[in-house]
Amino acid sequence: MAREIPDLLAVVRTGTGKGAARQARREGNVPGIIYGDSKEPTPISVNYNYLLKNLRKGRFLQTLFNLKVEGQADQHVICRGVQRDVVKDLPTHVDFMRIHDNSRINLFIHVDFINADKAPGIKRGGTLTVVRAEVELEVVASDIPAQITVDLEGKQIGDVIHIEDVALPKGVKPTIGRNFVIANIAAPSGLAASAGDEE
Repeated sequence: MAREIPDLLAVVRTGTGKGAARQARREGNVPGIIYGDSKEPTPISVNYNYLLKNLRKGRFLQTLFNLKVEGQADQHVICRGVQRDVVKDLPTHVDFMRIHDNSRINLFIHVDFINADKAPGIKRGGTLTVVRAEVELEVVASDIPAQITVDLEGKQIGDVIHIEDVALPKGVKPTIGRNFVIANIAAPSGLAASAGDEE
């Protein structure tokens, strides 16, 4: 199911360059830029606490936002980068790209595993080993899936789950051409050791 498009609030930042960016930070804002769609880049500021709250919700880089900038028409954007302080790991700059609803973009989408309680391999003590917790997919901007779902029902020890085993939403396709591994059911260490002894 596609997500609702959440609003994100920002204001136009006057001036450009390091001095203007430092001034924005002193005022409790994070400087940023909106670019793309054959338009001039627009310098903006986002309230620091407001941005931090949205970042902590998770999946910030996988979310299509309806960016509301005072004095401008609303525009759909996706975050293409958050620069962070190397010591405090707190946001210091944010980049947004304008996109149309029918644009196809590459995004890392979360993988959700369900029905672990119905997997015989896990019931026998096997471990779900996740190779990719997120998968890069080509999606339509207006219909970004919240996650892709891997059903573990019936999975046995030794089973390997590839991308082609997953039912992807309509219009979604992997960015990698090969049938890569997402996860597997590994044997419990004791079982693996005894099998090795028998050999």
